[in-house]
Amino acid sequence: MSEKKILFIDQTHPCLQEELGGMGFICDFFLEKSKEDIEKIIHQYTGVIIRSRILLDKKILEKAAKLCFIGRVGAGMESIDVEYAASKNIICLNSPEGNRDALAEHTLGMLLMLMNKLNIADKQIRQGIRLREENRGVEIKGKTIGIIGYGNMGSAFAQRLKGFQANVIVYDKYKFNYSDEFVKETTWDEILETADIISFHVPLTTETNYLFNKLLIDKIKKNIFVINTSRGKIVNTDDLVKGLKSGKILGAALDVIEYEDTSFEKLDELRLPEAYQYLLHSENVIMTPHIAGWTIESKYKLAKVLADKIKALKIKTN
Repeated sequence: MSEKKILFIDQTHPCLQEELGGMGFICDFFLEKSKEDIEKIIHQYTGVIIRSRILLDKKILEKAAKLCFIGRVGAGMESIDVEYAASKNIICLNSPEGNRDALAEHTLGMLLMLMNKLNIADKQIRQGIRLREENRGVEIKGKTIGIIGYGNMGSAFAQRLKGFQANVIVYDKYKFNYSDEFVKETTWDEILETADIISFHVPLTTETNYLFNKLLIDKIKKNIFVINTSRGKIVNTDDLVKGLKSGKILGAALDVIEYEDTSFEKLDELRLPEAYQYLLHSENVIMTPHIAGWTIESKYKLAKVLADKIKALKIKTN
């Protein structure tokens, strides 16, 4: 039997290579090769390890004659044509268990920063300005927090909120009977009616693209804070800015933005419109560069979780 090889398209924690090597796989790294280059060699490989640098679409997967699995170091699977992969019996794996804790802590940190005006006060202090009344914050206690999506990320965020004595409600279209000590299962309508804070924790699909838009904003009863640590295109930025200008949206915490490139490493400089410029200069907007879930610990855990899932496939290497 020929040796089984795994193609690494993106960088990850060294433990993944070590674990796969220990299973008998040969690991090849092509971290700089283009999609066209990968197309020419993918037929040689049993597995592929990716983050998001290259889209594994139908065109490239058609050439993957030996491929048994694709391992996504992370949560989102939008960089893989999962449906076509399934038609070829290619197993698609991801590792959201590895960074859910990091993302939950980051989300909570952004919320606290936003509601307590920490970014504004810190900037002023460094300029020799001390304003107390103007920087009076808002407490989480007693607020209704609506979480959209109750997978690894949404549930981890809910757990972090328990000690704040907030009313945490969740809507997940594809889950039922999940009320627990942390959340109450609810409907879209109740979230739109009662939420003071809405936090998105859903994958990017055709169904969730621009899920947060003017139509939705108009249905929300209260003036709210909005958090998005999932994918940029969940939120329509133009509509978000209109909501901020009108006061309907009190503030926004954004780890992701719709103008990111495929790899999330940079923004498409040709697609930064006026709405983005508004966010940059708005004091009631917190932005981070897609780093929710991006910790020293999660880098290891993402790789280790994926290694364990690949090991569970029990693929013979010789």
